[in-house]
Amino acid sequence: MSFRYRSGSVELSECTRNPGFRDAEDGESEADNINAVAGDKQDSSAVKLDTPEEEYTQIKPYAGMPKEVLLLYSSRARYRVPREILFWLTVACTLALVALTITVIALSPGCLSWWQASPVYQVYPRSFKDSDGDGVGDLKGVLQQLDHFQYLNIKSVWISPFYRSPMKDFGYDVEDFRAIDPLFGTMKDFEDLLAEMHNKGLRLIMDFIPNHTSDRHRWFNLSRSRDPHYSDYYVWVDCNATGPKPNNWVSIFGNSSWTYDEVRGQCYLHQFLKEQPDLNFRNPDVRKEIVDIIHFWLEKGVDGFRMDAVKHILEAAHLRDEPQVDPNRPPELVTTEWDLYHDYTTSQVGLHDLLRGWRAEMDTYSREPGRYRFMVSESYDYHEVDKTMMYYGTPQVRESDFPFNFYLLDLPQNTSGLWAQQLVNLWMSNMPRGKWPNWVVGNHDRPRIASSAGPQYSRVINMLLLTLQGTPTTYYGEEIGMENINITDSEVQDPAGKYNTSLSRDPQRSPMQWSDDLNAGFNTKANLTWLPVHPDYRTVNVEVQKNVEGSILAQYRFLNTLRQAELPLHRGWFCYVHADENVFSYIRELDGLDRAFLIVLNFGKESATTDFSSVHELPDQLEVLLSTNHINDGRVLQKSRVPTEAGEGLLIQYSTHTRFNPTHPEECYISEKACYLKVIDILYKC
Repeated sequence: MSFRYRSGSVELSECTRNPGFRDAEDGESEADNINAVAGDKQDSSAVKLDTPEEEYTQIKPYAGMPKEVLLLYSSRARYRVPREILFWLTVACTLALVALTITVIALSPGCLSWWQASPVYQVYPRSFKDSDGDGVGDLKGVLQQLDHFQYLNIKSVWISPFYRSPMKDFGYDVEDFRAIDPLFGTMKDFEDLLAEMHNKGLRLIMDFIPNHTSDRHRWFNLSRSRDPHYSDYYVWVDCNATGPKPNNWVSIFGNSSWTYDEVRGQCYLHQFLKEQPDLNFRNPDVRKEIVDIIHFWLEKGVDGFRMDAVKHILEAAHLRDEPQVDPNRPPELVTTEWDLYHDYTTSQVGLHDLLRGWRAEMDTYSREPGRYRFMVSESYDYHEVDKTMMYYGTPQVRESDFPFNFYLLDLPQNTSGLWAQQLVNLWMSNMPRGKWPNWVVGNHDRPRIASSAGPQYSRVINMLLLTLQGTPTTYYGEEIGMENINITDSEVQDPAGKYNTSLSRDPQRSPMQWSDDLNAGFNTKANLTWLPVHPDYRTVNVEVQKNVEGSILAQYRFLNTLRQAELPLHRGWFCYVHADENVFSYIRELDGLDRAFLIVLNFGKESATTDFSSVHELPDQLEVLLSTNHINDGRVLQKSRVPTEAGEGLLIQYSTHTRFNPTHPEECYISEKACYLKVIDILYKC
């Protein structure tokens, strides 16, 4: 601080004092003072200031020094060299970090998407949970049970149709694609369900039915009235009420695919029920309508679509008769889909162009990180597996993320290890390279696997489903071993069953068994259910099995959690090891990881002992991590003698540095090869 005298007053002024500076006293000039300091300190430096005659001498740098002093000291080697070293070291480290980041990104395999990481759980909404007591499940009921999915570590939920519908085919006959049927709730109920699912980290897959509508749809009513815009929205052909049909095509539900409409005076095509007229996808206006509907639901925030009955979308324009399976069969006796080769009503040229177009529309909504929109196709192609594989698309043009794989539905036809391997290999050996497999053992159209294969095989089939490479699909109730119910003629609800009771799909659609309460906890407000509850619900239900160690539910949950936690199980190699009349066995391993899994599944009708001595990559002793027979958990076995009971599955974890896949490439499959680098705990392409 200094004092200034101005006009008879004294002012205080802030200043910075230099310890090496001495005020001029007794007439000494500043220059004399500076020279005196210089004489005392021989190593000081001189700086030329703005005034030429002044010279400033300072011993060392100090805070608040002028620019000239700073430049003087900064140019000295002892200051300059460390500074330059630090600068270039920073540059080198930055470049090395950028190079390392680029290398890691380039070498890292793609992360699994949500539809690959978790099983897909199918909810049949009529039968899942009734929230309002009318005996039919609804969207609020699904909302009430979201914790069940989290308990199972399920992330992907597919809900069967809940559009506004006359319910001739329980929702697959759509009256309005943009409305919720009052039976299931309101649009607000749907929006609340979707929002809460996303809050809980769950994804919602909707059923989408592009092939047909209900005959009560506005489009059909306008088309039958020959409205100029809607006239060709459906497939119409000249015919009369009493004359022959346009051709011999038959419906999936039996009898002719053609029905005469008195309003229009023509026949319309329906490959399913007569109340489900087929749309005419050769009409560009129809194609645009479907794209607009896709946009509507994607804007709502749905995470994906299951495209229903896609192989039926297009039919041959020439409308020729299809060839008969038995050429000698009288034409009037050709009444079922099995009587014809469907050369002109399924998988027509142009079908995949439509699907790829829908895929492209969905991709525009997948650009937001973490919001990938999933697409799966449904097509029963039976022995024509090559047709099914076409739904994967091509290396240049994407289509479905995968088509549903229904071949494991045939497991009950021959319960043996060889048959199980054959069904698995049918898909793996035909799947395009680099694509992702999936597995289905039950749905709303097929008998429950616990009934068709036998309840003793429920656990081993779940173990198969959750340890194969790819995405498993679980039909509601399979996690607790639900079985079909018995239906009397008076109880039949399914339209197919009303034509033929033996074809009814009602038995596999009974209400979900939540507890041993009234109606198995499905409807706790009234003693009313749209189908009977299975009589075993007091012991086969979620609540009971949650409290039983080693229950089907507990084992399902353990396997699913392990699958998502262990790299070999969810993205590692899948290698066949053994198959015979009883046992099917395979290895799951990942290059670079010192642990792997051996899965031993007995699908036979008797106990078996399997000798793995020829598999040199396995250690001599094997410890059972999980057995479907709970008492065998933790058991240590010799690899030369691995016993299993009929219907028993073993999950064995072992340590090894020797991989099976390099020496058995013809027995092994992987969608995207990756290796584990233990030093820095990362996966890389190899």
